[in-house]
Amino acid sequence: MFAIYKKELRSYFINAIGYVFVGVFLAAAAILCCYTTLGSQSYDASSYFTMLIFAFIILIPLLTMKLFAEEKKLRTEQLLLTAPVSIWEMVLGKFLAAFTLFTGCVLVSCINFFPLYSYARAERAEATYSELHIGPVTAEIISCLIGIILLGAAFISIGLFVSSLTENQLAAAVVTVSIIFVMLILDMVNKYIDVYAIRFVISWICVLSRFSNFTNGMLEFSSILYYLSITGVFLMLTVRIYDKRRWG
Repeated sequence: MFAIYKKELRSYFINAIGYVFVGVFLAAAAILCCYTTLGSQSYDASSYFTMLIFAFIILIPLLTMKLFAEEKKLRTEQLLLTAPVSIWEMVLGKFLAAFTLFTGCVLVSCINFFPLYSYARAERAEATYSELHIGPVTAEIISCLIGIILLGAAFISIGLFVSSLTENQLAAAVVTVSIIFVMLILDMVNKYIDVYAIRFVISWICVLSRFSNFTNGMLEFSSILYYLSITGVFLMLTVRIYDKRRWG
């Protein structure tokens, strides 16, 4: 698994995809931070993280579209299937490579919050620590980061699954964009549905409504389990696809 992980992580920077992803991610994060938290001179970072999630509609497919589709296009898929590793190790190696790059970008983007704390230190002469609410703000940012990383893992697993279904990277990207887009707008659509039963089901499966717990500084176990469950389900589906191909 580690060999596949290293190969995939290295492949991101052999071609332009890795550099494009890192550049676009950090640029989008900086722009969103400037126009939300820093632009409004507010310590509330929830709007920044919520808008960053919508940027995942484009960013995550860019990261996942090549994972298996490229193997099929280059006719190297059979080498993977006959390699001395299990299907789970193969899938996890590719998933962890994409997840590592994604998590690294998320953590590096935290640099955007340095001006926020610099501004807070400048105000400290005029206000007490409790009045600045730095403690709660830090807790909110940390919980949002955890939520973003968990949600990113779920979206990456979906993109990985879609990539395993086709050899066309563009098709994999378009389908992944569509799925993530639908999952994110469910919460908006739900407000216009009058049937309570339908609203209840949609609110339960909506990924964005689950993220609201993290923006309030709460690490709710049900939300964490929900994102981990999505990740596990789509990784399992990808394993099943390649398990059938290996023995089919």
